[in-house]
Amino acid sequence: MAIRTPYRPLRGISAVVALLAIGAVGCSDVSDAVDSAKDGAKKVARQRSVFSLNIGDCYNPNGKVEGDTFAVEIVPCGEAHAGQVVGEFKIDEEKTYPGDDAVSAIADERCPVEAGKFAQDTWALPKGVDLFYYTPTKESWATGDRAVTCTYTKESGKFTGSLKADAKTLKPEQTAYLKGANAVYDALWANQSEEDYVEDDLDGYKAQAKAVAAALDAHLEGLQDIEGTEIGKLREQLKKTAEHWKKAANATDADAFYLAYDPAFTGLDPNKTVAARKELGLATTVPADDAEVWAS
Repeated sequence: MAIRTPYRPLRGISAVVALLAIGAVGCSDVSDAVDSAKDGAKKVARQRSVFSLNIGDCYNPNGKVEGDTFAVEIVPCGEAHAGQVVGEFKIDEEKTYPGDDAVSAIADERCPVEAGKFAQDTWALPKGVDLFYYTPTKESWATGDRAVTCTYTKESGKFTGSLKADAKTLKPEQTAYLKGANAVYDALWANQSEEDYVEDDLDGYKAQAKAVAAALDAHLEGLQDIEGTEIGKLREQLKKTAEHWKKAANATDADAFYLAYDPAFTGLDPNKTVAARKELGLATTVPADDAEVWAS
């Protein structure tokens, strides 16, 4: 959250200039100028510092989605907007600024978890919405800034309505499924090694496999009491998948890891969960990014 001078004065000046120029134009132009000035004034009044965003706030960035920013335009969620705040946390474990990469790594790990509490079914998100976050910079850290704000935002275009999953609208079995499934994929991506080849980081890949296996065991436990033909089929398939991940976690060398990893990763193909999701009454369209990963 790099501190930047707010653009509010410039927008205010533009509105005043528009009003002063009214006398020199026709009636329709006057009406257009007034409407433009009103829109500008409303946008100025809606400006809020990124340091004071709250979970649930819907907003429009002042410029590009990515990059340093100081303020955003807060709007009612019923209006078209580019993003919504879906989680927040503080980096309390570091006494000194850990660096841009370390801060991003922390946000990469924790924002999906926080976002999952707000909008549990990521498959139900509007097309093009991705997870972004506002993080402290070295300069803002020096002023006491420790907050990370997690958002679901569209880089291009806007959407309408809140993304919050109303707990009252989700049935217990839907909540149980989503909690377990989200944890499995969080474990997969949060523990992904930075090395492209297993040979270069066998321990790292094994740690990822161990985390995914543990998440799958917890997911299976949560599915035990859910009835349904497709859920039963998914349980059996995930049991086999969990065994492959456990073999990968205990691999003695890269070759053994590869042999276990291929069916382990394939077993997490989200397309294999569509029938169970339909049975549960959840969204059934695989997100484009996920579809691309398992298609490659």
